[in-house]
Amino acid sequence: MKHNGIAFKNGLKDGIPIGLGYLAVSFTFGIMAAGAGLSPWQSVLMSFTNLTSAGQFAALGIIQAGSSYMEMAVTQFIINLRYCLMSCSLSQKLEEQTPFHHRLFVGYGVTDEIFGVSVCKPGKLNPFYSYGLISVAVPGWTLGTLLGAVSGSLLPGRVLSALNVALYGMFLAVIIPPARKSKVLAGVILVSMACSLLITFIPVLNTISSGFKIILLTILIAGAAAYFFPVRDSEEVPNE
Repeated sequence: MKHNGIAFKNGLKDGIPIGLGYLAVSFTFGIMAAGAGLSPWQSVLMSFTNLTSAGQFAALGIIQAGSSYMEMAVTQFIINLRYCLMSCSLSQKLEEQTPFHHRLFVGYGVTDEIFGVSVCKPGKLNPFYSYGLISVAVPGWTLGTLLGAVSGSLLPGRVLSALNVALYGMFLAVIIPPARKSKVLAGVILVSMACSLLITFIPVLNTISSGFKIILLTILIAGAAAYFFPVRDSEEVPNE
């Protein structure tokens, strides 16, 4: 129990930057949700149950277009399919005897940033560490949505534009520190960025949805890195 409490506190501490970043970004979503005709309560409920900026912004467009539930479901499935890969990866960091309900709750909170922080944690992943991250990130995302839905129209356009790039700055803060410690990881990140830029301009490939692009690049680049630069169990550092 004491070990779980320490892991939870560490998660809370590491989740503060994520929560602050989510607070800024979801503010913009709240504004757009209100503009799409959603009430503050509906906007907050969407943020609390989805935790995916790309999926939520896409959902607003579908709602405004009056499309069917089936189109909404298919769109969300494609956009958020990458979280299946992230969840599979995190499941390998959990102890084999980790109960199903812990895996289920950890899966609920998988986002790009939470995944990035969790996967960089040395050793096995304690579910309570993930709970600490989620306990800060989810309130930050939902509170920002509420504030944007209620009062976002009061802010000038320049401030809203600045809030839009906060998420990207936060993600850079997640990947840069571990990349500075590992040349292999730094190389994988640079190759991923280059391939992501390249695939945007290649005919046919640039028509693939963002969700499938991420999955394709993840499988190819991560698979190649795992084959050429395998990480042995002895190289892992025990969890603190």
